[in-house]
Amino acid sequence: MKAIILAGGSGTRLWPLSRKDHPKQFLKLYGDKSLLQWAVERLLGVVRPEDIIVITNSDYKFLVLSELNSLSAACHSSLVERIVLEPLSRNTAPAIALGIKYCIEKLGCSGDEVVFISSSDHIIQPADGFAEYISRAEEVAKEGYIATLGIRPTRAETGYGYIKVSSEELSVRSENSVIDCFKVDSFKEKPDMKTAEQYVESGDYYWNSGMFAFSVKTMTEELHKYTDEIKRMLGMNFEGMLSDFGQMPNVSIDYAVMEKSDRVALLPLDLHWNDIGSWDSLYDIMERDENNNAIKGDVLTLDTRGSLILGNKRHISTIGLEDCLVIEVDDALLIAKRGESQKVKDIVDRLKRDGRQETEGHATTYRPWGDYTVLEDGARYKIKRIVVNPGERLSLQMHHHRSEHWVVVKGTARATVGDKEVFIHENESAYVPKSTLHRLENPGKIPLEIIEVQNGEYVGEDDIKRYDDIYGRHIGEGSLQKGVMR
Repeated sequence: MKAIILAGGSGTRLWPLSRKDHPKQFLKLYGDKSLLQWAVERLLGVVRPEDIIVITNSDYKFLVLSELNSLSAACHSSLVERIVLEPLSRNTAPAIALGIKYCIEKLGCSGDEVVFISSSDHIIQPADGFAEYISRAEEVAKEGYIATLGIRPTRAETGYGYIKVSSEELSVRSENSVIDCFKVDSFKEKPDMKTAEQYVESGDYYWNSGMFAFSVKTMTEELHKYTDEIKRMLGMNFEGMLSDFGQMPNVSIDYAVMEKSDRVALLPLDLHWNDIGSWDSLYDIMERDENNNAIKGDVLTLDTRGSLILGNKRHISTIGLEDCLVIEVDDALLIAKRGESQKVKDIVDRLKRDGRQETEGHATTYRPWGDYTVLEDGARYKIKRIVVNPGERLSLQMHHHRSEHWVVVKGTARATVGDKEVFIHENESAYVPKSTLHRLENPGKIPLEIIEVQNGEYVGEDDIKRYDDIYGRHIGEGSLQKGVMR
């Protein structure tokens, strides 16, 4: 069996923490691992590292690499070879079609091979119990079904899609047991509250988890049957699909296939499941104090109950709050009533229409070599804190409109400035004039931290010309749109 993790989403309901450039699958919202790392670890209980494929947007390539790099060396080396990059976002149906083509051409999979589709941003406990459900889904898929995992609703929820099952029960025999599941009657879009309450009361509906298993043959047949555009693309080779990926329809697998197919079977997933699709969902899984508050950061509460309060760098004091959400990050503060967090998307849409940058990225920007945080940004200057991971280095580059001063705060830097190469230690500095070739490296064993002060008539991120880059990024003039900064 092969497992495909879909990691290209750019969810907005966890704004201001989740941003377009750093969406929720890369956030550490549960324990000390990101949601993507948890997804990988869950699958490793069932399949080998070399059987896991991660499909993501090309903009997230280095974020995915960074997350996988924290896994064991054996897992990391296998996983990084199986990252499939979508040239642009085209929803789940094209992503899955691309994944199927990859399995056939690059991994030599036959039509009988079962593929499990996993989200990259869910919490599922316990992990060993989940492994058992994946094995059951595999057996159901071997019988020609698309086996989807459904969650029994615990409340009326407007943020999830629903699956209605028919009264027809299915029994699939495996080597050791009989697996009971249901024939699917229909898929339902996210409902309003009244409709959601009716769904839950009827007992015939499950939450749509977005996880399912199928054989390569079954899904290929269903894609051919219901989607002419994707059928045409599946006739190409893998490289051809990548090249013409922009012609793929922007459509979900639910709408393209699942809602139309008569081969879908639902396997109830009786485990703790949370897709952390909103701040209310995060509140549900966090530990709470004696006043039912979920708190993280430097927070002091007085007469505050039933609230989620997440601090970042500033101290937060609250008085008299009840059932509220307070989310603080470097450049934004969200305050809302609990139960209203689905409307965060409306806030993000409004900010986008107003051209606000708070929806795009954080003050901290991640790069393949580490990250940088903008501490101050003025008309003719910018101050950054730059962290370079051990053994990594920035591209060989120059800027036409700004000079740079580097001061090492921690670690040792190897700096190329013009035709000179020097080592800079803690409390030492270097100066880079305008239009001078330069490069910063970390030859040490600990992260290198420097403060960079830029000065000039223009300090935009696109004032960069690369001459050499070990990460395969664009050589030449910089472009914000292409994501080739630094």
